[in-house]
Formats: sequence, C-alpha cells, structure tokens
Amino acid sequence: MGIFWIILVGFVAGALAKYLMPGKDGGGFVMTTLLGIGGAFVGEWLGALLGMNRLLDGLLGSIVSATLGALLLLWIYNKWFKK
Repeated sequence: MGIFWIILVGFVAGALAKYLMPGKDGGGFVMTTLLGIGGAFVGEWLGALLGMNRLLDGLLGSIVSATLGALLLLWIYNKWFKK
C-alpha cells in the first residue's frame, strides 16, 4: 500500500473514530490524520495477531480495522494522557 493510500485511509479512519468517540481533543485535521494512520497500524497488527487478516481484506476492511485501531488509540489517550 502506498503512502498516499495509507494517509487517505488514515484520514477516513481518524474522522470516523472522532465521530464515534467525540470529545474535546485538540489537534484538528493533522491530529485526526495521525490518529487514523496510527490506528491503521494498530488495527493491522491486531488483525494479524487475531488471525483476522482475511476478513479485513480490501478497502472496507482496511477502513474498519484502521477505525478500530484509531478508536483504541483515542480511548488510551483519553484514559491515560488527557487530564
């Protein structure tokens, strides 16, 4: 997957995660994109760990796994780093 594709999927995943878990998190567009890109890596890693890579194949699977990963990162951030 090319870097442009990762950024695009990351942005969509970050925006979905912010929509599903709203809050007063700062950062705007850049933070949303970084959260989504990080979520894509976390989602891909968890999918491989749980043996779900075949289920999460393709564009929709990439967006779902990246969004789940971004939700996990957002939850961790809100739980431990946000005061």
